[in-house]
Amino acid sequence: MAERRAHRVSDIVTQSGLSRATVDRVLHGRAGVRPSTVAQVQRAIEELDRQRDQVHLSARPLILDLVMQAPQRFSAASRQALEDELQALRPAVVRVRSHLDERSDPTAAARLVDGLAARGCDGLVLKAPDHPAVREAVDRLARAGVPTVTFVTDVTGCARAAYVGVDNRAAGATAAYLVHHWTGSTGDVLVTESSAAFHGEEERIAGFAETLADLSPGRAVRTVTGTDGLDLTMHDAVAAVLAERPGLDAVYSVGGGNRATLAAFAAAGRRPAAFVAHDLDRDNRGLLRRHELTAVLHHDLRADMRRAVRMLLQARGILPGRPVTLPSQVQVVTPFNEPSGLASDDAPPGR
Repeated sequence: MAERRAHRVSDIVTQSGLSRATVDRVLHGRAGVRPSTVAQVQRAIEELDRQRDQVHLSARPLILDLVMQAPQRFSAASRQALEDELQALRPAVVRVRSHLDERSDPTAAARLVDGLAARGCDGLVLKAPDHPAVREAVDRLARAGVPTVTFVTDVTGCARAAYVGVDNRAAGATAAYLVHHWTGSTGDVLVTESSAAFHGEEERIAGFAETLADLSPGRAVRTVTGTDGLDLTMHDAVAAVLAERPGLDAVYSVGGGNRATLAAFAAAGRRPAAFVAHDLDRDNRGLLRRHELTAVLHHDLRADMRRAVRMLLQARGILPGRPVTLPSQVQVVTPFNEPSGLASDDAPPGR
């Protein structure tokens, strides 16, 4: 309990979104508190620990919420990128509450967004399905005076302030260009996505299919979807396709699960001639360094989060200017040009 006293009860109340009475009951170990409530307080304390320098500044903090539906490997990297940017925002005092879920569930995302205004949210960074329920929740949040910036994948036709991320259609076209020039004009291509509900993934696939059709007319593309980018579901889905399509020799991974995809190829006694993926998360850095991925389409998460926060501050009138959607730069990363500053001890280099 001594560790918990490192933070003021008022800070824990703000961070958790719970009442002072409820937080007090949890901190004192009183009976009758649901385990999920205890876990919510514990998560709030962990977030305050990671953001300790910001917490102890005296100004009234701005509370931003990060809502992401994505595999843990990517959502954790995104959360870390956002928290790493907090100190650079001084003298503004910004704290972040994270709500991370590996499932693609628009109803759950909308329900969560609907509860943010009552919890004292000043701005939202959102990665969620492009679904009517999510659009309507973003609109309701905007009417309550809380701006939203969509991240990595857009939610179209709603009152979000701006989108931060790559031009997904151009990224897909880049992947098709690389696959074509590395593998020629024959052989089927496997495209793996987490969910068709994400606008950004659908844009990547559209850009890939259109460009590959121009470069290699008649070349077949087989898409695996509905896996949420998770290893278990991705492995089974890819294995089923490989059993049907012996001509598959290249992969474009839109939504992750790349270790599982490679394991399915290995179990079938095959290896992709080219494998292009997105995002230099921990898994992909290891696979790239071992030459199991041919290339990764990378964009700087910290730079993206910096822009997202700046846009939210602009939307609230704290910074000058208006939020403007501009695509992030995409870098084609091979085993030989990994950007500096990424962790170097999480995977061995070479084959």
